Amino acid sequence: MSLPADIKKLENELDAAESHARSLIAGLTEAHACWRAQPGSWCVAQCLNHLGITNRAYLAAMEGPAVRARQQGRLRRREAIPGWIGGFFVRMIEPPVKARIKAPQTIVPSAEQNLADAFGCFLAEQEKVRAFLHAHNDLDLASVRFPNPFMHGVRFSLATGLHIIVAHERRHLWQAWRARTAAEAAGE
Repeated sequence: MSLPADIKKLENELDAAESHARSLIAGLTEAHACWRAQPGSWCVAQCLNHLGITNRAYLAAMEGPAVRARQQGRLRRREAIPGWIGGFFVRMIEPPVKARIKAPQTIVPSAEQNLADAFGCFLAEQEKVRAFLHAHNDLDLASVRFPNPFMHGVRFSLATGLHIIVAHERRHLWQAWRARTAAEAAGE
């Protein structure tokens, strides 16, 4: 089954993030993967783990509304793109990071990470996002709303949620590359 072009674009962005993550960890030692420039900064492994647990939280919030939309017959009428406010939020989290956003405690990765587990978490959740795309590509993702799991009282469209996921991945892969480069430069 061929996907609509806008959904295929999201899937391609997931593929690109996975490819960047694989390049990120290629040849990376465990010491470099867990090195932090300063207390409170995140290492490569923490960035990958954070992406996995954040994607899990977003998908958990999005799944129920998607199922209800299917039951209500809310099929695709337009492209899965964010509205004005959702688009603003997506642009705000894109790298290079201009404004730091403090992660809610529920998705702050543990300081004790290992690369294999963190990367495994990231990959597992990537597959779940892909499965969501394939299972729900025929819904009107731009009109179905879900409660943002991190901002009480804020609701986004499923389309916005999917765009946030891929932008958030770019943000933290950018951060992870910076952490890797700093670790290697420090000779740790």
